[in-house]
Amino acid sequence: MKYIISSIIILTFFLSCNNQTQPPIAKISPDTTYIHNVKLIDNYAWLKDKTRKDPDVLEYVNSENEYTNKIMKKTGKLQKKLFHEFKDKIREDDVSVPVKIGDYYYYYRKEALKQYSIYCRKKGNLEAEEEIYLDVNEIAKGFKFFSIIERKISPNHRFLAYGVDTSGAEEYSLVIKDLSTNEVLNDVANKIGDIAWANDNRTLFYSTEDHAGRTHQIYRHVLGNSATEDQLIFTEEDERFWVWIARSNDDNYLILGSGSKTTNERWILDADNPEASFEIIQPRIKDHLYYIFPHSEELYILTNHEAANNRIMKTKISSSTLNNWQEVILHRDSVRIDLDVFSEYLAIKERVNGIDELRIVNIETMKSFYVDFPDPIYSFYTWNTDFYEPTLRFTYESLTSPYSIYELNVNTYKKILLKQQEIMEDFDSNDYFSERIFAQVDDGSKIPISLVYKKDMFTKDGTNPIYLTAYGAYGDNFDPYFSSARLSLLDRGVVYAIAHVRGGKEMGEYWYEQGKMLNKKNTFTDFIACSEFLKQESYTNKLIIDGGSAGGLLMGAVTNMRPDLFHGVIADVPFVDVLNSMLDPTLSAVVSEYEEWGNPNEEIYFNYIRSYSPYDNVTRQDYPPMLVLAGFYDTRVNFWEPAKWVAKLRANKTDDNLLLLQTNMNAGHGGSSGRYDYLKEIALTYAFVLNILGINN
Repeated sequence: MKYIISSIIILTFFLSCNNQTQPPIAKISPDTTYIHNVKLIDNYAWLKDKTRKDPDVLEYVNSENEYTNKIMKKTGKLQKKLFHEFKDKIREDDVSVPVKIGDYYYYYRKEALKQYSIYCRKKGNLEAEEEIYLDVNEIAKGFKFFSIIERKISPNHRFLAYGVDTSGAEEYSLVIKDLSTNEVLNDVANKIGDIAWANDNRTLFYSTEDHAGRTHQIYRHVLGNSATEDQLIFTEEDERFWVWIARSNDDNYLILGSGSKTTNERWILDADNPEASFEIIQPRIKDHLYYIFPHSEELYILTNHEAANNRIMKTKISSSTLNNWQEVILHRDSVRIDLDVFSEYLAIKERVNGIDELRIVNIETMKSFYVDFPDPIYSFYTWNTDFYEPTLRFTYESLTSPYSIYELNVNTYKKILLKQQEIMEDFDSNDYFSERIFAQVDDGSKIPISLVYKKDMFTKDGTNPIYLTAYGAYGDNFDPYFSSARLSLLDRGVVYAIAHVRGGKEMGEYWYEQGKMLNKKNTFTDFIACSEFLKQESYTNKLIIDGGSAGGLLMGAVTNMRPDLFHGVIADVPFVDVLNSMLDPTLSAVVSEYEEWGNPNEEIYFNYIRSYSPYDNVTRQDYPPMLVLAGFYDTRVNFWEPAKWVAKLRANKTDDNLLLLQTNMNAGHGGSSGRYDYLKEIALTYAFVLNILGINN
């Protein structure tokens, strides 16, 4: 293909980089521990043991950044070109679809050259005067990172409550603003999570975090009071469980939830009576997960009780324990369901053979219909603004179709397009093609792979490079989505692919169970099987692989196992020091993660995790070119995990391929907070990939 240059030129590029500057070498300071009679030696434990501001830590992390900057300087023009391609494809001045809540229409705007959204509302109708109630660009001034969560408006529309994080560490402080005066109140609380207003417009509930970043308590706050006067109403002592608080869809109740990855329970309170006590629905039962949806005096319940892929039940709020539940929608072994409930109908997401379908069920008649979608593979999520209206809004997108917001009338079946993401440069979805193929693994399982490519750039002869990504953890689905930035790869002949490996729930609950705990290695062998399949079937002979967080663990594991398969690796905030991190219960979420990875304090899990943990399994062998990305203030995957991993790789790998570590010193797990800064991060990654592939324009 015209974009591919010879491997000799690629090798010359990388060798010239290495000849000009040498990578930093982390100091070795062995730390020895004995666990289950096994001797563990960690040469780079000092990166974790010292504080973030320790001079040795800063010197090493900064030296890695300087090295990466020097190496990637040769791609500076390409990075700028990619950034402008990304920017030129988006509408920089944009307005969201208004949402009517009470007498107000709420929406947000984005303005050219501004990093953050501007939140607005109009009273009465859309022709009314605009009120800007929160301009994030203004309050973010002076901060290199700025993130807000929640944005909860009081029922009378006078007060706005939200959380602010200015480091990336996801430690949010409560802010309450009086929208009638535009004054910020003195009401303050730290390390908050969820926020929910009661109907009296003066009481709100919020969750707070413990030392490990787990939301474990719920407080009741009354406007005007000091945080020291806030009443603690719930504490979760089990470190596997997290708590949260929310308003019900019909705004009549407050719902308190506490749950681990396998077990949960729900409590409910009349939103008109915030001083009363929450009442439990069904006390926790091991391995029982359920979710409640108030509907008048009844509850609809999504539950996995005797139903691995979920079923829907109904009960009176006044007699809500499990023995009073009545089945509404049956369990099916081949269909996993999720639920949303509104006044007149149920919106049910049914996952069949890895593809979601939207089923609407009339509550009174129980008659149902399915919504048609145009693409063979796609994703959607439902939402609504008025519990009592016979309309449902949903967002739809696919690998070839920009995200669109539709409004469906559930009585007439009429579907209206409210907004579609606008791609500013010449774009025609018909120029691209998406498909789903399956790779079979040794145990007979068939692993779905979603592909997208530009039609006139693709030939099934192995010459197209593939950018293959996956996640495969926590039961999270990696569904197809549209990316305007991704077009810059597709338009250069790169195929984009998602391997739906076990560990997610793409193929149902069983798919998740087969990719966790003592089955975790299935995730890695699934990915390797997908990689081999793509080569054997002549889709490619050059695979670039990418994964973030738990997907970064996947990247580390498969690169240790089969480095020969891959032409390059992107590992974004990778969870690679699994064994050491899971042995430290003071770290964020570790105890709650025992139900995902296993507790290494038990020998069987210790041995299993140790057998695949990427950091522990680095060996003396050749590794492909690698770009590792980290966030200095990341509390989910702390910066030292990728830093230690890179240091160990440098000390052991037997090749001259590039190994780069880029740590964002002003961000956490999610990368840069500003939209333009985030695009620059993508440009860096794509420039690394394209240079590996020899695509220089």
